[in-house]
Amino acid sequence: MQTLYTMVTWQSESKPPDPQKLLQQHFDQVRSLFVYLIYFITEVSRYAETVSHQRASKHLPTTEDLNVNVKIAGNELLWKMLEDPALKEQFTKEKPQQYIDKELLRKIYLDFTATTEYKNYISKGARDRTEEKKIIEFILNDLLLANETFVSHVEDNFFNWDDDGEMIIQLLVGYMQKPGTYDFKKMLSPDKEEFAKGLLKTVLEKDEYLQSLIIPKLKNWDPERIALLDMILMKMGVTEFLYFETIPPKVTINEYIDLAKDYSTQQSGQFVNGILDNIHKELVQQGKMQKVEYKKG
Repeated sequence: MQTLYTMVTWQSESKPPDPQKLLQQHFDQVRSLFVYLIYFITEVSRYAETVSHQRASKHLPTTEDLNVNVKIAGNELLWKMLEDPALKEQFTKEKPQQYIDKELLRKIYLDFTATTEYKNYISKGARDRTEEKKIIEFILNDLLLANETFVSHVEDNFFNWDDDGEMIIQLLVGYMQKPGTYDFKKMLSPDKEEFAKGLLKTVLEKDEYLQSLIIPKLKNWDPERIALLDMILMKMGVTEFLYFETIPPKVTINEYIDLAKDYSTQQSGQFVNGILDNIHKELVQQGKMQKVEYKKG
């Protein structure tokens, strides 16, 4: 959707970008944000060492200054992530440190050390695998994602947060389950990447035909006055009807209703629903729906 919108609205005198390369840039932006969130979590956890060094370096350090608890900096899950060669490679390539706000990092760490969860964690001498994972998840969910200042910081540095944040959080939770097993070069599974590239290519190639199916259904609507995003979403939906046989029509319609509600106008969900539903019925009547599920029915 984002790539198609960019292509349609391209106004520069220069040659428009290659759509597949543009799509790949979106995938790369997802990876950059994903890597940064991991980096920030590791920095919060390791900040205990920074504090310990600062306090021990005082001119006249107290006993308390010399005994800062650094258990969190040795967290087992933290070090499984930090020792992951694939993640190290991404840290080198993406340079996430360029986005870090040191004052925000310090404040989040201090807020962390004031929580009951942190105090319970350091009160136990032994390391428990479940507890190690639980405290890192606490940093992510309660100190970062629930923190408006942190979310604003991410939004300022990564414009794709609103679009991709939910998906990236799911990826991050999955990565924390099994660090060291993730291929950062493939942000999507091969089938999903193939689907995205195929959908983009087909919408662009079949543009005139898709319009010929949509415009007659607009009735009292002037095609020129319809929200551009609505037209893009309807073209994508009709493309799935016609050329992606394994996707049930109901799934397609519901998906594009949700996208229209989230990204277009207040009336777009109902509008896109009505047009796609009408086109679907017509395609069925004409025998043009070649759906696997439809054939089975």
